[in-house]
Amino acid sequence: MGLITGLFSFLYHLPQIYKWLLKPYYIASVIMTVAFLLVRKTPGLCEHLATQREDGNSCDFDWRELEILMFLGAIVMMKNRRAITMEQHVGNLFMFSKVANAILFFRLDIRLGIFYLTLCVAFVMTCKPPLYMGPEYIKYFSDKTIDEELQKDSRVTWIVELYANWSSDCHSFAPVFADLSLKYNCPGLRFGKVDIGRYAEVAERYRVSTSPLARQLPSLMLFQEGQELMRRPMVDNKARAVSWTFSEENIIREFNLNELFQKSKKMNKSKALKEEEQNDAQPEEGSDELEPETEITEQPTESKKDQ
Repeated sequence: MGLITGLFSFLYHLPQIYKWLLKPYYIASVIMTVAFLLVRKTPGLCEHLATQREDGNSCDFDWRELEILMFLGAIVMMKNRRAITMEQHVGNLFMFSKVANAILFFRLDIRLGIFYLTLCVAFVMTCKPPLYMGPEYIKYFSDKTIDEELQKDSRVTWIVELYANWSSDCHSFAPVFADLSLKYNCPGLRFGKVDIGRYAEVAERYRVSTSPLARQLPSLMLFQEGQELMRRPMVDNKARAVSWTFSEENIIREFNLNELFQKSKKMNKSKALKEEEQNDAQPEEGSDELEPETEITEQPTESKKDQ
């Protein structure tokens, strides 16, 4: 039953998957992922390759190549156990497949290995993963606006992501954070982001390391009244991030988003009721002669909304 459900889900999202895979980054990644397979199986080319098979068939994998491919499959499965989004699953597959291809090409011919490794370096330097461009309710901060916005209204709770454009983990997390902003954003609970790869001062101010070895990207912080209350992932004494899964369920639970959202809705309702009471009380305090003037002043505001 689970297999059938997964198949129907795949078919339902097939147009979106095609649109996603047709981007240059993924086209090039797919070609580099299957490069050794193409070289080993292409007629007219594979006959000239070296092989360790007993039958001398150079157009099929030998036992050592099969071991490397099986080990690749095991590594990808282990890494994907902690993957959250489709981008993370595919990213793990691409990354470890390129490593396996490099090993296979070097084992086959050192010249092919050097050529493939050069292509990988050129790919990393010139081709970046596509940015998330979907709907979101997120305010993007700079080094000059973040403190001002966080302290602007003490009634607003902020959840801020510190990210860097070069981080693949940040790219994978972008759809998750955007989806949370669509579900929980309200006047009393806001979502924000700041690129600490661009604004290094913000990284220093909030003690977030941009080093890939520290694994602190992305970092989520909860702010109330301009003060940081918590962050994930937490950092140990050696400035290394404590392992934490950036799933939607974990974020909702750790940051108490449901509770914060309900509190914010109650605050907004009480604020609206107070404003209504004040508006109802204003005509009673004035004389009847002022009533036509209030009606006239209300019309332009309604016309602006219509525009």
